[in-house]
Amino acid sequence: MTTSQSPTIRPTAPADEARWKELFRAYREFYRLEPSEEIVSRVWSWITDPDHEVQSLVAEADGTIVGIADYRRFSRPSTGSVGIWLDDLFTDPQARGRGTGRALISRLQEIAAVEGCSVVRWITADDNAQAQVLYDDVAKKTNWLTYDAPPKES
Repeated sequence: MTTSQSPTIRPTAPADEARWKELFRAYREFYRLEPSEEIVSRVWSWITDPDHEVQSLVAEADGTIVGIADYRRFSRPSTGSVGIWLDDLFTDPQARGRGTGRALISRLQEIAAVEGCSVVRWITADDNAQAQVLYDDVAKKTNWLTYDAPPKES
């Protein structure tokens, strides 16, 4: 797959379902998550539900969707502000290195500015060195560590 131009960034549309699902499956595989069509379909239903908090952008180059970015807003009580949380960012491996991830993040920064959000934030695996080259260029790495606690019945 070759791209001769900068990708066009736009909101995900219903007609993007097959390609979005293909890229989302590849994203989940990259992070070694168990394959699950139930999860893929659930997240797609969130994206296409205007009342759900999750939204999505696609990057399109030469008529093909080459990247996705799923995001949502989050409240930041410590600063009394709202930020944009980038949940999933994925570029087709054959289209990497051509500005797709940078363009998707840039568009989220523009959305944040228009909406008066205080930050665009995301996490990545510590072994995702390729992505971190981009992230170190477009954002500031924080000193915060992430913890996950399982739900616990009382």
